[in-house]
Amino acid sequence: MTTSALRNELGEFLKARRAELTPRAVGLPDNGAPRRVKGLRREEVAQLAAISTDYYTRLEQGRIQASASVLGILARVLHLGDDQRAYLYELAGKDLARPRSRARQRVQPQLQRLLDDLASTPAIVLGRRVDILAWNALAAALVTDFAALPEKRRNYARIIFTDPAMKQLYADWETVARTCVAQLRMEAAKYPTDPRLTELVGELSVQDRQFRQWWGEHRVAARNVGTKTFRHPVAGDLTLDWDTLTASTDPDQQLVIWTAEAGTPSHDGLRLLASRAADRSGSGSAVDA
Repeated sequence: MTTSALRNELGEFLKARRAELTPRAVGLPDNGAPRRVKGLRREEVAQLAAISTDYYTRLEQGRIQASASVLGILARVLHLGDDQRAYLYELAGKDLARPRSRARQRVQPQLQRLLDDLASTPAIVLGRRVDILAWNALAAALVTDFAALPEKRRNYARIIFTDPAMKQLYADWETVARTCVAQLRMEAAKYPTDPRLTELVGELSVQDRQFRQWWGEHRVAARNVGTKTFRHPVAGDLTLDWDTLTASTDPDQQLVIWTAEAGTPSHDGLRLLASRAADRSGSGSAVDA
């Protein structure tokens, strides 16, 4: 992605965000008359940010680069969340003249040891591009047999959008898929020159209409915590909390774990699944992701 393309991306992100706001939401008068554009007008955003309409227009058109102070004001005006604010700064602060070459990711040894010890908790390690670097037996039993996939196709987003079984596994597949797209957007801002990420986005955009639509919405999200409901063919309905732990030796590697409160049907279902998974191989990893 060139500098020009990155600025255009920032402009599209700003347009998408102002389209979500109403004058009433930002404290501007609204007489209820029909509006020619959805959401806020450019001049309204400029007024709230105390900058000229011409300056803001050129920023949306990708013709100029905003200063850090202007970005901070726009983030406040457009009511951006923490993830959206981080994404805005990522887009505006990258120097594409000296792209950094990155070594292949290998799962950190301490994370692999932890995975091996988590017999009753499903867990995976996600790397750049939401690649699946490693997993334990219970994660494979819960989601899919990662070992059966070619190394280069062990990617969470690719699995969500290309494996039909995922729509049956996740009770709210659409929310899971949209969140995955938003997380992938964050990755794209951090690593705009990553050819494998560009290839992944292109592939999924061609293959899936919903991915293409949601990618165009420019929503962003970081991996942190949440809850997912599974409709598992063996363990039944499981409502599991998920959390992420970041490796201090490689911040681009995160351990994702799913848990359930003791004594709940979901906890009992996990124990059943763990007993089945114990008969299979302990864990696996993609050495060169």
